[in-house]
Amino acid sequence: MGLDELKNRNIGVGDYINILENDYPKTGWDQFKQVARRSAKGELFGGLKIVMKMMMGALFKNEMHTVQYPAEKLPIGPRYRAVHKLLGLLESGENRCIGCGLCEKICIADCIRMDTKIDENSRKEVLEYTINMGRCIFCGYCAEVCPELAIVHGGRYENASEQRAHFVLKEDLLTPLDKLAQQQEYPGFGAVSPDADEKIKKTPLSY
Repeated sequence: MGLDELKNRNIGVGDYINILENDYPKTGWDQFKQVARRSAKGELFGGLKIVMKMMMGALFKNEMHTVQYPAEKLPIGPRYRAVHKLLGLLESGENRCIGCGLCEKICIADCIRMDTKIDENSRKEVLEYTINMGRCIFCGYCAEVCPELAIVHGGRYENASEQRAHFVLKEDLLTPLDKLAQQQEYPGFGAVSPDADEKIKKTPLSY
């Protein structure tokens, strides 16, 4: 099927069969005759043939079309907006977040809370960073507005729970210090685009 045929939404053109409401059986005897007529045409056996073919392929040829979740999971897109992640600096091990509060201000669901202080190095330190997943609508504004690319959307989408308190994430968002060596620049929603260097070179500077 070509692109033009795929975009064609005119259901009146093609091999479609319009079934009138008057053709439906009204009585039990009409229903029986309809079943007998369709069985004589082989429609029932044609459907059974397709079912048997799929079943034999799944049993003997390992052509299973069902994903055995949670042992098997389908891949998700790199820009999928799932549960947030707070990345850290590979050089110093500190959190990338500078406590500017832009994510808290732009959040339209009002689900981000941040508490900061000035440390001994005159750097704003984030004391508490919480996201209420019960209110979050995963719009991605917090990842887009972050100037340090500290908060991104990860691929963790299994966040079901029976308690509302479990949806308020704190330390779960932070990258553990012992895993900073394995941390890679996240290619997901809110990350730097692959052609960012070329875009910066083309940007005129006014200073």
